[in-house]
This record gives sequence, C-alpha cells and structure tokens, in this order.
Amino acid sequence: MSTTDLDPDSYTDMLACVQAFHDKHDFKNTGGEELTYRIALMAEELGEISACVTKGKANEALAEECADLFILLVGTAIAADFDLRQAFWDKMNKIMKRDAKMVNGRIRVSEFRD
Repeated sequence: MSTTDLDPDSYTDMLACVQAFHDKHDFKNTGGEELTYRIALMAEELGEISACVTKGKANEALAEECADLFILLVGTAIAADFDLRQAFWDKMNKIMKRDAKMVNGRIRVSEFRD
C-alpha cells in the first residue's frame, strides 16, 4: 500500500495502512497482535515520549514517538477487534460531561469519588 495515495485526514485510510503493516509482517500469526506484548510495546513508546519531554528533545522527535504510540494504539484496536473511532467518540461524550478540579495545582478531569 502506497501512503502517497491515501488521504492524510482519513481515519479509515490510517486504519487500512496499519492493517497493511500488520498483514505485511503477519502479526496475527507471529505474536505481533498478542495483547500483553502490545501493552509492553506501548509502555516502551510512552517511555520514549517521556524521554523526549524530560530531555528537551526537538518537537520532531516527540512527534515521531507520539506517532509510534498512535500506530500501536490503532494496531491494538485491530488486534482486539474493536472500533477505535467509535471508542474515541464514546469516551469523548463521557468525559465532556465531567467536572474539572484543581489537584495539586493542576487541572484534573476525572470521575471524582467522594
């Protein structure tokens, strides 16, 4: 699949591209879609994002690491067979109804328990 023919604003094209990547490397049959493994990969990417921020790396490096995490998230939705786009909108609708609180000088939007 050539990425030059895809709409960069289309989630459907992003999903198809990640699926093509999974298919190319046969992730389904080689352990690449095993969920515990994917969680470990996401934790690794989050560590790389953290390193970009704490070490003051360029925004380009941060963007690349965030893209790695996004690709892993989309791939996890493929592996677990759920619609990430729908999950996103369901969660946004839920969190938009929440109140915010200041906690230790920073804003938090969460399901606060009394």
